[in-house]
Amino acid sequence: MEIDLNIIKVLIPWVVSFLFGLFITPVVLAYLYKYRVWRRNPEEKKALFLEDQSGKISEVINKTEKDSRTPRMGGLVIVLSVLFTVLLFWSISFGIFGNPSGKIDFLSRGQTWLPLAAFLAGAILGFFDDILTIREVRLGKFVGVPLKFRLGFVFILSSFAAWWFYGKLGYSQVMIPFYGNYELGWLFIPFFILVFTSIFATSNIDGLDGLAGGVMAAIFAAMGFIAFHQNLFDISAFSFVLVGATLAFLWFNISPARFYMSEIGYNALSFALVIIAFMTNTVLLLPIIALVLFVNLWATVLQVLGVRLFKIRIFKAAPLHHHFELKGWSESQIVLRYWIITIISAIFGVALAVVMFSKEIVG
Repeated sequence: MEIDLNIIKVLIPWVVSFLFGLFITPVVLAYLYKYRVWRRNPEEKKALFLEDQSGKISEVINKTEKDSRTPRMGGLVIVLSVLFTVLLFWSISFGIFGNPSGKIDFLSRGQTWLPLAAFLAGAILGFFDDILTIREVRLGKFVGVPLKFRLGFVFILSSFAAWWFYGKLGYSQVMIPFYGNYELGWLFIPFFILVFTSIFATSNIDGLDGLAGGVMAAIFAAMGFIAFHQNLFDISAFSFVLVGATLAFLWFNISPARFYMSEIGYNALSFALVIIAFMTNTVLLLPIIALVLFVNLWATVLQVLGVRLFKIRIFKAAPLHHHFELKGWSESQIVLRYWIITIISAIFGVALAVVMFSKEIVG
């Protein structure tokens, strides 16, 4: 039976990124613990936790001394694994065929340069944010990179990416499920920026052991399947490399977590996710595939609006997973249920995408 080489092209880098992640993690962990890469003052918070005077939310977030002495920057494992895998297969292809041929490597100008560049840009922003947080550098009300600077970086990056998609690549449409392609024209640019900023804002999902890693792995697996169905094999391979690297991180991040993903990991993943979604024309499927990210985000937005405008709390805490903690759910219950919901929504999103593209509703 003939084996589809594209399947091999996708599966082998996935396995390599996972195995390399497992291999490199003890080294990363030794470094993080040696230099105590954690917040010196666990009471400092940048996210919108909307604490009350009783401090109940703070008690949920920092439950034990162990929680406040677990290293940040575990996302280094993801970044290093992805970079190693990309460069390895590019080097193998270059060495065997004399140049990148596409037969082995998946680093291509037409498909993976953009998501890889976004991945690295997110990692760089997250790196500086994490370093300033760990060293307790206060540039505003909180330690770390102030929110306005992070949003400014995201705005500049997303504006450039939107212009590149619209002006250079000719993207101006989005696929609406059960309708087809809808022409946005120049409105594609602000729409792109809005989506990019929204996905960036979902970083509040990184709050419990194993939560962000499991959710993001399932989301990228879905994007990988969709890209493969569209014959975008390089994007599919890159998506599964992200899955493998994230699963390697998750191996050490499940409860009790040895480290946390923090901004360097989540920013890298979220930036890449936006680019992949636009390149596969599935951006309007993200609220389905990444359902828990959007639910978590909108729960926080509603909490902020409720407190600021009406002086009421809609939830016991924000982000939403801390609300469930205060309701008495255990950490493992919350994490596993988030995983289950994400797997179900991701499968549904993949099935919907396959049906839509198979019927050629989109061009």
